[in-house]
Amino acid sequence: MPCPKRKASKARRNKRSANHALLVQTFTTCPNSGTPIMPHTVCLESGYYKGVKVMVTKSDRLEKRNQKRQTIKARQEERLQKSQAVQAEQSEVVEPK
Repeated sequence: MPCPKRKASKARRNKRSANHALLVQTFTTCPNSGTPIMPHTVCLESGYYKGVKVMVTKSDRLEKRNQKRQTIKARQEERLQKSQAVQAEQSEVVEPK
């Protein structure tokens, strides 16, 4: 492996890193949610990229979960009403003496 003959001075060393400056990031706004996003990336709030839904977001999962809970609750209420109706019919049929 070749080795440098002399130590590189601070000025020469620092000239190499002079071009490593940080660039200001550009932002665009999501047309669906209006939040600022990086260009060519998926919006994390709405899950859209170029007008197409490509990602399931947290709000989508919450909506789906709430719908599932409502259907379960409705089924339980139906079962409860049916069982109460059956009990009422049985109590009407069998009369104590």
